[in-house]
This record gives sequence, C-alpha cells and structure tokens, in this order.
Amino acid sequence: MRLLFFTLLFFGILFVLTSCSNKQYQLLFEQKNNVADSLIQKSSLSTTSYRIKPQDVLQIRNLQNVKYIVDETPATVTNTSGGNVSSGQTFQVEDDGTVALPVIGHVTVTGLTRAEAAKHIEDLYRKSLLKDPIIELKIINLKVTLLGEIKGQGNYPLTKDRTTLVEMIGEAGGLTDKANERNIEIIRGDQANPQVTVINLRNIQSINDPRAILQNGDIVYIAQNKRAVRNDNLQNLSVITQPVLLLLNTALIIFTLSHR
Repeated sequence: MRLLFFTLLFFGILFVLTSCSNKQYQLLFEQKNNVADSLIQKSSLSTTSYRIKPQDVLQIRNLQNVKYIVDETPATVTNTSGGNVSSGQTFQVEDDGTVALPVIGHVTVTGLTRAEAAKHIEDLYRKSLLKDPIIELKIINLKVTLLGEIKGQGNYPLTKDRTTLVEMIGEAGGLTDKANERNIEIIRGDQANPQVTVINLRNIQSINDPRAILQNGDIVYIAQNKRAVRNDNLQNLSVITQPVLLLLNTALIIFTLSHR
C-alpha cells in the first residue's frame, strides 16, 4: 500500500511539473567585451556584391520615362512573404551572358554587379536614344530561405544589396519565443560542400558581422532553445505517463475499496 502511494505521488508530481510552462524572454544585442567577438570587425572576410549570372531575371526601367523600356506602368504583385514588389518588364540573361533590351539590342551583363550593370545600360541608352536616363535595375530571382523558430517561414527575395540577417528576420516577423538567438545558422554553398556560419544575436557585434550579410541561396535555420527543447521533452513524457497515472489511480481506488 505504501509503495503504491509513493509511486502515485511521484507520477502526480511529475505531471504537475510537465504541465508548468516557463516564459522564455529573449535578450538580443547585449554588449560583450569578448576578444573573440571583437575580431569579427577585423575579419578579413570579404562581402562582395552579387554578380549577375546566366539565367538571372532582371527588372529594368528608366525612371525618367518608364515607357522607353517598359511598354506600360509596372504592376504590383504580392510575393510569397506577403509584401508587394513591382513586377514590371523583366529580361532574362541568356546563356551567352547577354540580355536583349529594346533599341540597343544584346548587352553583356554577366560578371557585373547590379550597380555596374545599371550604369552600363544607362550609358548605352544615353548614347543611342535617351538624353538623361536614370536606369533602375533589380535582380528579382535572388532569394533566401528562412526555417525553424521564426514567425514567417518561407522564401524571401533579396531585393537590395547587402541585406543583413537582422533585416530579413524583421521582414519575416521576428523570432518566436522558442528561438535560440545564440545559435542562428546560415547555410550556404552547394550540396557537396555546404558551409555553416553561426551568428549569435545576443551579441551586439553581430550587427557588424560581415558573415551576416545574406547571399543568394542562403538557408537560415533558427533552432529551439534549450528550455523549449526541455519543455517539449517533458510534454512528450507527460503524454506517456498520463495513461500510467490513470491506471495507477484506478488500481489504488480498487485496492482501497477491496480492503474496507
């Protein structure tokens, strides 16, 4: 009888513990006086701008007069992340590295950054057709993927140069309460040789970390923090122990009634 009582008491306490939830408070961008962290700013890592490749899709328009390059005013469409982007006229870069544009024909753009390509196209239009063109060029097929403990998982376009991890997390709605802000992984490179960079958002220096500037094809994964993992494990244990607790409770009632 005593053994059964203590067994029941143990499982009862375990059930209460697994039913308790602890609030996880995120602490971001704390000041750290760590020598290793200070080396981030002195890192020799280069963050070169993306260079146009074959099969990239370019959106090109003249801000002075859009009809010189685009036949009609660009429409607005909704992307997968819920934001609005200008669709407009798009041009695909051919395998030979050129893009076919109205009036000026095929223009070589591979190997150029977005700004260099815009300047090159602007100069060509100025020589052959337009007086003072202002060319806007966007590479609209570039994207990153956000997974894990973030409020808006999915694919997000890289609409501007040097988009940072913090900016992209903000665009996706921020981290969840279960996120491990100390260990955010940026996975880049091909499948045969992936490279994983770990960013600690608890450290204020992460804002200036050149490794946190996102590149096309990056996968950002935010894992659960230890508290969330522990709570999930306890919750799973609770699911297992509840039937056992019910069985022991029933056995105790039967035992008590049979010995009256």
